[in-house]
Order: sequence, then C-alpha cells, then structure tokens
Amino acid sequence: MPERRESPASTRPGVASLTTAAAFKPPGPANIVKSPSWPHPNQAALSTGRISNSATSSGAVAPANSAGGQPQPGDQDTLVQRAEHIPAGKRTPMCAHCNQVIRGPFLVALGKSWHPEEFNCAHCKNTMAYIGFVEEKGALYCELCYEKFFAPECGRCQRKILGEVINALKQTWHVSCFVCVACGKPIRNNVFHLEDGEPYCETDYYALFGTICHGCEFPIEAGDMFLEALGYTWHDTCFVCSVCCESLEGQTFFSKKDKPLCKKHAHSVNF
Repeated sequence: MPERRESPASTRPGVASLTTAAAFKPPGPANIVKSPSWPHPNQAALSTGRISNSATSSGAVAPANSAGGQPQPGDQDTLVQRAEHIPAGKRTPMCAHCNQVIRGPFLVALGKSWHPEEFNCAHCKNTMAYIGFVEEKGALYCELCYEKFFAPECGRCQRKILGEVINALKQTWHVSCFVCVACGKPIRNNVFHLEDGEPYCETDYYALFGTICHGCEFPIEAGDMFLEALGYTWHDTCFVCSVCCESLEGQTFFSKKDKPLCKKHAHSVNF
C-alpha cells in the first residue's frame, strides 16, 4: 500500500514480525538496589527454576516435629529433638531398645519409651538423655554427630543446616539464606529467576527486568512467542484487530490512537 504521512491519530499501516521470547532480553532499569553480595555458583544455571524443600544430599530430610535444640539463625524449624523425662509411677512401659519392662524413671522420644542408660547415640554411644538428637535413616544420633556426619552445608553462610533444607542451583541452603536479592524475602518453594547469577522472586524479576504484554497486561515469559508493534510488546495471540479480534500476526495492519486494526476496519471505525 502507498505510504501516507498523517497525524498520530490517523490510520498508519505496518507489518508485525514474530520473535521468540527466549531470544528477547529487555533492557533493565538504570538503578537496581540489591542486598549484600550473593555467592555465584560454579556451575552455569538456567535463567529460571523451581526449588524443592526435599533435600537430595545424603542424610538431609524434611523437618519433623521439633521439641528442642537451637535453631539455625533466622530459621524457626529444626530437626533436633529432645527426650521427655517421665518419673517413676504406676506405668511400666517396654523399653524400645532392650524390649524389657522399665521399672523406674524413663524417657519418651519418637513415641517410644526408653531406659535412660540405653538411649544412646548410634555413633559415639554417648547418652542423649540431656542433649538433642536427630533421627536419620532409622537410627538415632546426638546433635553433634548428626551435624558432623550428616547435616548438609549452606551454600551461602557455609554453616551446617539442622532444619528445613532448600535445594537450588545444585547447592543446599538455609531457608533464611536463599532469598530474593531485591526484596530480601525467602524464596522457599516458589518460582524464582536468575539475572546475572542472582536469584529474584517472580514479582521482583518481572518488575525489574520483565516486559508486560500491551494486549493482556500479563508478563511475557521465557518461551512465549511475542512481537513488537506500535511501540509496544505483544504476545503473538494478543496482537489482534481491536474490532473483530482477527489475528494480525504477519499481516498488514493499521492503527488509530495506538489501537491495531485490520484492513477491513481501518477506515470504518472511529475511536
């Protein structure tokens, strides 16, 4: 069609070209506030990911009922438990270790009863009557042996994890250590995105680096097909005629007041 120079409110023809969002990287904002330095993993990571609370490292398990122990800094959960001391009385339970009747004071742990002198660590054999313990693969260990031999190490603070474990970027983390670098909140079991090797929660990532479709006003995510037209970015399925909703992808289109129109409705509609 012949080129015409008209006012911004008049009809303008154009052709939209389709692009894959995987190759699209919108410019980031000039000023971004980040929390203190984040350790970059040695391995290259994908730009998006999902984390799991179930640990894959040997010996790491999901948090169970906690009855004591010192929690990790910033974490409220812990795997460390403590046995309950029960005085002698009319009750004579069976010991879970020797399977004999307990006649006197006893301990209760993991729903079972124990002679105080037989509630010992499976590794160092020391009594756990007055210290914390952790159940691991069916055996009981004092908190010192568990921390030394089983507890995974946090990828950020390098301290042992005695509570809930976050697995992400091929490392393990405290809940309070795997956080969005923009807002500082724990990411936990939510979707996160990487930018320059640093994790962002979904909300902050799209606010700082994302692009919103002008048609549906939802983010254009990785893998989405999109196109640029009229100075905006659109999902390929959202760039349609404002009157009949016919797809304008790869078609000659017109616009009035930044509204895309097909050839049929270009001169028959006033906004």
